[in-house]
Amino acid sequence: MTGAGAPGAAGIIHCLKMDSRFSIVAADAREEAYGRYLTESFELLPAADQPGFADQVLEICRKHDIKIILPLVTRELIPLAMHRQSFEKAGIMIPLSPVNALEIAINKGKLYQFLQWRGMDLPDFRIIDRVEQFQTAIRELGFPEKPVCFKPLQSNGSRGFRIISKSVNELDVLLNQKPSSLYITLEEAVRILSSGPFPELLVSEYLPGDEYSVDCLANNGVPVLVVPRWRKKMINGISVEGEFIKEESIITYCSQIIRELQLHGNIGIQVKANQEGKYLVLEINPRVQGTISAGLGAGINLPVLALKQELGLPVPAAEMTVQWGTKFSRYWQELFY
Repeated sequence: MTGAGAPGAAGIIHCLKMDSRFSIVAADAREEAYGRYLTESFELLPAADQPGFADQVLEICRKHDIKIILPLVTRELIPLAMHRQSFEKAGIMIPLSPVNALEIAINKGKLYQFLQWRGMDLPDFRIIDRVEQFQTAIRELGFPEKPVCFKPLQSNGSRGFRIISKSVNELDVLLNQKPSSLYITLEEAVRILSSGPFPELLVSEYLPGDEYSVDCLANNGVPVLVVPRWRKKMINGISVEGEFIKEESIITYCSQIIRELQLHGNIGIQVKANQEGKYLVLEINPRVQGTISAGLGAGINLPVLALKQELGLPVPAAEMTVQWGTKFSRYWQELFY
């Protein structure tokens, strides 16, 4: 399992340890990743963009006789998928989507354009790379009467995401909100974005309704399990309170996304309701999501299910049964070493 220092790594390790047949080798690009102290073995990895990344992963797999890789880091997905044949020749499986699907899924601009081409409902959006385009897009999407949001085409969690609203009280943001506040004025956004090379951005209508994180298991474009969980409370983009709700419209919508993109393995899809209550996609994480471990409380172990699927192991019906209505709360826990 890579990404041993990721916020959700501890929960995912806990999921994997629920099946005693698996032994875990954790890996990370940071030597002091906390996950090394939660597993039997640990290996230091180069960053995913370094030459020889996939070769070193393969070497580690051979060293430990590893049969399957579970990547947690978005930047690692395409390099690993591109070398899938080399891993398979060595008897090592990677439950990942095809390279072309990953290239679309992790780029919000390509994702929105692809799904629009396939006729799916989406937030109204623009893709821009210049300050003039940015200001035009903001106005076209209804600002200042309506709030508008933007985010980089490639980012994880809530990095780079901001909401532009005319009702922002800058003094309140400064004095009463934590520095992680998502709200920003148009003037401040333009100033910051223009302070360096202007980035490619997805600018879209702001969806004001409930947000769901949807943990999915897919088998080569076939939705196997689609589990919406309401994101009741979030801190820095990470769910800390929620509830598993069988919202059929979300299940149908996300199942269509899986089919259109031919996704595979553990998949995370973020959706949010618009003004009319229709749930629309925000982004896709074509990998294990950090809060996927909350599924244990609802009776499902999605990381283990993905590994069983890849390895061809039998899955009893009870392991696929979601206990809808389960609520969860997450909290910090110390690790001493």
